[in-house]
Amino acid sequence: MRQQRADYTLEDLLTLPDDAPRVELVDGVIQVTPSPTLGHQDISFLLRLWLHSRVPGHLRVAQAMGVGLSFNTSRQPDVLLCHSEVKSDRSRLRAEDVVLAVEIVSPGTRRIDRFAKPGEYAAAGIPFYWRLEQDPVHVYAYRIGDRVGPGGERQYELVADGADVIELTEPFDIKLPIAEITP
Repeated sequence: MRQQRADYTLEDLLTLPDDAPRVELVDGVIQVTPSPTLGHQDISFLLRLWLHSRVPGHLRVAQAMGVGLSFNTSRQPDVLLCHSEVKSDRSRLRAEDVVLAVEIVSPGTRRIDRFAKPGEYAAAGIPFYWRLEQDPVHVYAYRIGDRVGPGGERQYELVADGADVIELTEPFDIKLPIAEITP
């Protein structure tokens, strides 16, 4: 079944009923996102828990929150860090609220998580992006760089990756043993 319209906006998402399926808005097209696997959910939970116990006070951790990237695009990172002053009653974040977007790659989302989402997050100005591959768990950490893409948008550059431990100084000092987020 194909959607008849391709001009939906972030405002249209707000009119969806509370029991609507999990959706993302991509270039005006509403896309129902597939349910994550148990393994995906386990990694997401463990990462959220790990970050929550270590994140500095100016940041907070969230899961599966909608993030408006443009007037007609909204994504739901699996895990994210946002500024702590974002009010708790918000159900959708602005790109400028988000410091780190994390996607856990599943078989059905490989292309989107590896190519589409990083480009969209970088174009929206989200400073950091992590991609987690499963089986085995491997973390790729990116930060927005000075490199400009063909459309004039900034792009991410890889700053670290690892299957054993990932060490970073941004967005805060991190030494993440991958075994601690591996189910």
